[in-house]
Amino acid sequence: MLFDLRGRGRRRTVRVLYIGLAVLIGVGLVGFGVGGGFGGGGIATSLSGHGGGGGGPSYSSQISSYRKQLKRDPKNAATWEKLTKVLALQAGGERYRNSAGKLTPEGEKAYTEVSDAWNHYTALTSKPNLGLAKIMVRILDEEGLSEPGPTVDVLQTIVAAEPDNASYYAFLASYAYLARKNALGDLAARKAEALAPLGQRTHLKIQLSELKKKANEKLGPTGSTGTTGTTGTGGTTSLTTP
Repeated sequence: MLFDLRGRGRRRTVRVLYIGLAVLIGVGLVGFGVGGGFGGGGIATSLSGHGGGGGGPSYSSQISSYRKQLKRDPKNAATWEKLTKVLALQAGGERYRNSAGKLTPEGEKAYTEVSDAWNHYTALTSKPNLGLAKIMVRILDEEGLSEPGPTVDVLQTIVAAEPDNASYYAFLASYAYLARKNALGDLAARKAEALAPLGQRTHLKIQLSELKKKANEKLGPTGSTGTTGTTGTGGTTSLTTP
């Protein structure tokens, strides 16, 4: 973890701005699973073709099977991808969160297992599954493991695949600021503003500027480096103004 975002004030600030951005530029909160488990709908359901997420026997059986396969062939990217998916579906259950919506110790362990599987998977492929990458945002963001740096890496993978998506550029800017990568955040913010509908650009700019200000107040200022970030695949994604 790069730094702690679990303090009440920090989490509230990020969450309010996160939801504000989502509403502003039309990001589906169900897709990210904001506010609770994500196994019953959105991206997770689209990956599996059915709902769930309660960590039932079917998931346990699949997880066990994929782990056995990986013992025999630890460099099989396709199997790591499948394992990451089912671990994510299992981790999406509400039982991994307390009444306040925060991850329980068991939930943190489950999310960490997803993150570890994802890291193995992306080390073996140059083109990760896009839907799975979007789930990883939910695993790594401030409602999950609170790891802004890895969240930035995943978001760069997403914007490389969807270069005309203002929503993900906005989220990339947000998490770049939280990861002390202001220059990268500024470039992503300009991309988001340029791609957003004309009537939303001013409001979006204000939202992102406010998040940058709050991040710098909480975390301290950073330098101008960070226009090029590493991706989850071990490569880099450079941002240029449109």
